[in-house]
Amino acid sequence: MAVRIGPPPQDGKQGVRTLSGEPVRELYTEADLPAGIGGPEDPIGRPGEYPFTRGVYESMYRGRLWTMRQFAGYGTSEETNARFRYLLDHGQTGLSTAFDMPSLMGHDSDHARSLGEVGREGVAIDTVADMRTLFSGIDLGRVSVSMTINAPAAIMLAFFVVAAESGEGGPAGPVAPERLAGTIQADILKEYIAQKEWCFPIDPAMRLCGDMIEWCTRRMPRWHPISISGYHIREAGATAQQELAFTLKDGLTYVEQAIARGLDVDDFAPRLSFFFNAQIDFFEEIAKYRAARRIWARELRETFGARSPRSWLMRFHTQTAGVSLTAQQPLNNIVRTTIEALAGVLGGTQSLHTNSFDEALALPTEQAVRVALRTQQVIAHESGVTATVDPLGGSYFVEALTSEMERRCYEYFAKIDELGGMVRAVKANYPQREIADAAFELQREIDDGERVVVGVNRFAEAEEEPIPTLRVDPELERKQIGRLEAVRASRDGAAVERALGALRQAASQPKLNLMEPLLECARAQASEGEMIESLQAVFGSYTETPVF
Repeated sequence: MAVRIGPPPQDGKQGVRTLSGEPVRELYTEADLPAGIGGPEDPIGRPGEYPFTRGVYESMYRGRLWTMRQFAGYGTSEETNARFRYLLDHGQTGLSTAFDMPSLMGHDSDHARSLGEVGREGVAIDTVADMRTLFSGIDLGRVSVSMTINAPAAIMLAFFVVAAESGEGGPAGPVAPERLAGTIQADILKEYIAQKEWCFPIDPAMRLCGDMIEWCTRRMPRWHPISISGYHIREAGATAQQELAFTLKDGLTYVEQAIARGLDVDDFAPRLSFFFNAQIDFFEEIAKYRAARRIWARELRETFGARSPRSWLMRFHTQTAGVSLTAQQPLNNIVRTTIEALAGVLGGTQSLHTNSFDEALALPTEQAVRVALRTQQVIAHESGVTATVDPLGGSYFVEALTSEMERRCYEYFAKIDELGGMVRAVKANYPQREIADAAFELQREIDDGERVVVGVNRFAEAEEEPIPTLRVDPELERKQIGRLEAVRASRDGAAVERALGALRQAASQPKLNLMEPLLECARAQASEGEMIESLQAVFGSYTETPVF
């Protein structure tokens, strides 16, 4: 969204800036193209070739469409399982799981802090029994699964692996870890930067993240053990440049950590994936994705010495911007989402979630979810944008924006390096402060009417007809607590205590990988909250230093 800022200059022309505040000139020419085009280090290059500015695959969507992966989850595992089946029946090609707030924070459904939040914004998962029900009737050997969870990610991965290996409720029977395909978000640095959902201090949380990467590298070759997420950084109010820089620096920090554990970069780098926001400023978002691929390829090849071209590839999921949706005139959100989704496609995403038009009001209804999925299908099958690879490649404006995005990203890299790296920068609240300042400035522009939001500060209506919204039955919370109580009553209590004791013992030894102890806890039917509390007994908890 280009916006005119401030009073008109004397020559009658007005300054135009992107959503992130970058100036936009009236005309771009061949003089704005980056240097080196046509040479051995061409910064644009060809699709499927280093530095992958134009896409990670030679044929892109001519060969295969992106995965249409709608985010879903509410109530108990039964309700979400029904929504998963509905989406698969309507043409979705991958599953993406939303967890409720207690699950995200590491609390069981009967915890005092869970009251009123169970199943409200995602599915409640307390034990491996819930995970089995969540994917009942779904062939986990064929359908890829994404799980958006971070601080307790290792626990949820353990539940998923144990549920799959048991084969209960699955049409294909037991599925070994080697056959499971998908992604778990697990990006804990992003939590301290933006989303604020944590269970442990930063250093042990980073250890758990490294344990997952190491274990998955050896046991789950089709699994992405971390989805390095800029989405929530952008939702917190970051600019496109901040989203790009902080996300990539997070990713490079995980690479450093894995190498420090003795892993070969080419053994794990191909399984790293990314998750970006698609905001409403169409060309700025496309430039962001192009710059991201180029920077990642360069850093993996030149800084970390990756030899395999697969390690240089940045593959990413995109979700349209939740923060761009408005409660006022919610049908306008269909248009916003379409523009944002198109930016993701033209930017070369590997999978895509389109937000539903009613999500500023509640969890989406089935009708709203269907419209969101159909939006992707119309883009894929009717718009013609998939007919040729990277149709915007070589655009003077897009290439200039891409180069400027790259330059600004490296400026942030330099500042973070001055602070001693990303972990120390987060502990010093540097990215948090930068995002807070950007969010404040954006809101000021909206409040002052400098930035137009249709239906909110321009073209508003005095009275609006309410739209139907999804209401989560409060009875589902009592039902979920009953399920948890039933598991506790039927399990072998002594076996649970032994498994939790072994987990605490392993956690006290910094060089031990915690995935196997977590898997044993899951098999013993220990709950998420019990495992979190066992780890907190060793790691402690975390309180953020306020930033003013």
